[in-house]
Amino acid sequence: MARFVRCLRRTLFSNSSPSIAYRNPRIGLPSNQNPKFIISRRCLSSGSYVSEMQKSAFQGNILRLIRNEIEYELDHSPPLQPPNSFGPFTVDERPGEQWISLKRRFGDAEDIKIEATMFDRSVPTSKSTKTEPEYILHITFIVNISKGGASEALEIMCSAWPDTIEISKLCIRKGNNTSLSSYGGPEFEELDDQLQDALYQYLEERGISDELAVFLHRYMKNKGKAEYVRWMENVKSYVEQK
Repeated sequence: MARFVRCLRRTLFSNSSPSIAYRNPRIGLPSNQNPKFIISRRCLSSGSYVSEMQKSAFQGNILRLIRNEIEYELDHSPPLQPPNSFGPFTVDERPGEQWISLKRRFGDAEDIKIEATMFDRSVPTSKSTKTEPEYILHITFIVNISKGGASEALEIMCSAWPDTIEISKLCIRKGNNTSLSSYGGPEFEELDDQLQDALYQYLEERGISDELAVFLHRYMKNKGKAEYVRWMENVKSYVEQK
């Protein structure tokens, strides 16, 4: 910065006394070239040099911090290779997304697809206090059951708690043309108790039970680590670009 100020001072001096340069034969400037423009260009070049140095130092510091964080994560709690199946379901990790997909064929006619989010909220436990809060994590997953080539599908929205699943709502989806204003049915808890039990049994017969909740929580904990490292790698690659 001091060097840049000195350049500016020299420029101002040249502006006030431009004839001095012409009277000094040792400068060796062509008669049609004003020395104040030469000095000004030198000052601008110096300022650009300082700016590039600052930018380079800033980028270098960011890259150092990112590399340290990636190294720490991989050394202390590295993500594991995710499983590609759960019971009869195949699992699609969907790298870089906040969802995973599970698919299976049930019997001769039913195609079952489950889409589950990463952890999307948390709820304080009964043991939670103001000084030592405790939380349980929540996962939303949607079960889509279609029959053959039918355009209609039964869609069941569920919650996965650490060791149990919970149905919240179900409806019939009619392809992609279902209107948002269509009646979606009552809340699940408003249904008859026996009907609720029958629907839980319906899901369990298709491999959707409390064991799925345990699997999803274990899977998403690992996916959270993998996505965090992937995100940092993407940021590092962007900063490294020239």
